[in-house]
Amino acid sequence: MPITYDSQKRIFKLDTKTSTYALLVYRENYLVHLYYGAKLPDDNLASLMYRGRFDSLSPYNPKVEDELFSPDINPLEYSTNGAGDFRISACSVRGENGDTVTDLRYVSHRILPGKPKLPGLPATFAGEDEAQTLELETVDSVTGVRAFLLYTVFEEYGVITRSVRFENRGSAPVELERAYSACVDFPGMDFDMVHLYGRWAKENSTARHPLQHGIQSIQSKRGMTGPNHNPFVALARNGCTEETGEAYGFNLIYSGNFAIDIETDTRGCSRLLMGINPTDFRWKLSPEESFTTPEAVLVYSDAGMGGMSRTFHKFYLNHLMRSEWAKKKRPLLINSWEAAYFDFDDDKLAAFAGEAQKLGIEMLVMDDGWFGNRCDDHRALGDWAVNEQKLKGGLQSLIQRVNALGVKFGIWYEPEMINPDSDLYRAHPDWAVCARGRDKSISRYQCVLDMTREDVRDNIFRQMYDVISKNNIEYIKWDCNRHISEAASLQLPPDRQGEFFHRYVLGVYDLMDRITTAFPHILLENCSSGGGRFDAGMLYYSPQIWASDNTDAIERLTIQFGASLCYPIASLGAHVSANPRTSLKTRGNVAMCGTFGYELDPVKLTEEERALVRRQVADYHKYYDLIRYGDFYRLTSPTDNPFFCEWEFVSEDKTEALTTLVVMRQPEHVFHIQYLRGLDPDRLYREEETGEVYSGALLMHAGLNLSCISWESPDGDSLVRHFTAV
Repeated sequence: MPITYDSQKRIFKLDTKTSTYALLVYRENYLVHLYYGAKLPDDNLASLMYRGRFDSLSPYNPKVEDELFSPDINPLEYSTNGAGDFRISACSVRGENGDTVTDLRYVSHRILPGKPKLPGLPATFAGEDEAQTLELETVDSVTGVRAFLLYTVFEEYGVITRSVRFENRGSAPVELERAYSACVDFPGMDFDMVHLYGRWAKENSTARHPLQHGIQSIQSKRGMTGPNHNPFVALARNGCTEETGEAYGFNLIYSGNFAIDIETDTRGCSRLLMGINPTDFRWKLSPEESFTTPEAVLVYSDAGMGGMSRTFHKFYLNHLMRSEWAKKKRPLLINSWEAAYFDFDDDKLAAFAGEAQKLGIEMLVMDDGWFGNRCDDHRALGDWAVNEQKLKGGLQSLIQRVNALGVKFGIWYEPEMINPDSDLYRAHPDWAVCARGRDKSISRYQCVLDMTREDVRDNIFRQMYDVISKNNIEYIKWDCNRHISEAASLQLPPDRQGEFFHRYVLGVYDLMDRITTAFPHILLENCSSGGGRFDAGMLYYSPQIWASDNTDAIERLTIQFGASLCYPIASLGAHVSANPRTSLKTRGNVAMCGTFGYELDPVKLTEEERALVRRQVADYHKYYDLIRYGDFYRLTSPTDNPFFCEWEFVSEDKTEALTTLVVMRQPEHVFHIQYLRGLDPDRLYREEETGEVYSGALLMHAGLNLSCISWESPDGDSLVRHFTAV
């Protein structure tokens, strides 16, 4: 059994195939963290709780006769505020007395088969034979608040998920002011913190730096996760490389304001917390009401950062991405945006579809500009009725013309936004997010709709349903192009305005759930000015997310490599565009490390370019399963090497491999050895283009000498090689 409880030692052990997580019910029912790391057969772990003697400034419980125990220094399993632990706390509850002293103690536990759903929240899922869940009940005796700590063990994946459910069993309302999803203590600070940072069109740059004494943190308070930081962090043990050493990965399944804090104390021990950002967060919990935190995913790997990433990839494909398109082959699409922007009509789109069909492209996506009086980005968001002056025969006529060519049809929406210049805004100006008495800030000529309101969500759902239900639409691109300022709802009372941000996210999830339930066979792709909301919460509803508005192939390397630290390659929206920085060949090779598609005008392609596109289309089908379901290896990172970037896909049975090398800029010298990974050293592999046969051992340890390759261009060129087992 993956979860065991020793009633004599009062120790819980959560075991996966690669890791152990252990905690202790200590005296006076304190929950104490013992261990998280490589799998252990032992259960005599209680001594791991100690950090040495505490000093005179550390408070202690007089009922606990242990000179080595103080909440101030010992690794508490779910730390609380104001009860002796002066480090960052996971939980803070303001009671009817006005103070925020919170002291949660163990009451009971249950071990359950499978995994319970989290109400209103995206979360991982499992059958009763695929996972096991531990529910620890704790109580604050003064306020009556009970916190149920949920741990689900996915034994075969080396994954543990965590969440917390708060219930007010007291007689008076309380306010949650801090409600993190996970708290993990480590006996040391010999780690590098690895995280993703960026901005619009430059998302997912990778940062790695040693832990320092004090607090290091990443967060968002934008109302969305945003491009500046991603709700993912890894702790890489000193010496950890891409394929060796210990790496701990932490990801929050949430699409709103988040915080990930790491505090290293004066004893050189570290604590990681992750969850809803406590800034601007308060949640009123009346008697008998409950609140559930988003789910945190914990991954341990002893096979380096690459091993951690591959665990996340497989786990999310099988236990988070619930769409039928997670495993179903997706159509190869062309998007109209960079080809036409707002300047299109039904004839131009039909011409796009006709040319695309000749190239083997399977779907046309009509992007922004098809609704209301939308001729630019200044107007009409919120008015989701077809503009029949632009689409002269109406949407149904256009789709019939496209389908008659053998091409599927997709459409763009931005459901969460509204332009002040729109019929919807003129009818309901109070539906736009704004604090009472404040001016509304404008970003991209638009405001944000108040998704905390059911009437707003109902209106948008009805408008979308009216269009989608009457037309053969097989794909939706769901965009979100600004963040939230002056955050408040005119419908929430003053004592609940602190709930706005979380209620907004819950409202978005509700609308997405209604759309995907009403139209379960539609392929949904998320987007937020590119990768501005690239998170696991979105993956629950949509199996792919547009990774960035930057379609420059060289810039895309760092964006896609960074995202791959946590998110499956099958989720990375990537297109071949008309960006001239690199050859069409290289643009295709880079986009193949993702969902793959096109974002250019097919009418303008030369005959030579058409031939290359047909080959890329053939490769898309040829390598589809290998790229989306194979193991991904980052061979040479563009963050570490200024000249080369390399990656590899290996099939699960190790019978096939595909490598790609991109020359980002002219190297100092031409000498380069490519070392493959993940192969069977005792197998022979044939390289498709040359017919040469190599052992797996040679390919991984001696490598391939690419120094004699004749590059077409010194900058931005690329090389793909395919190997199959003999």
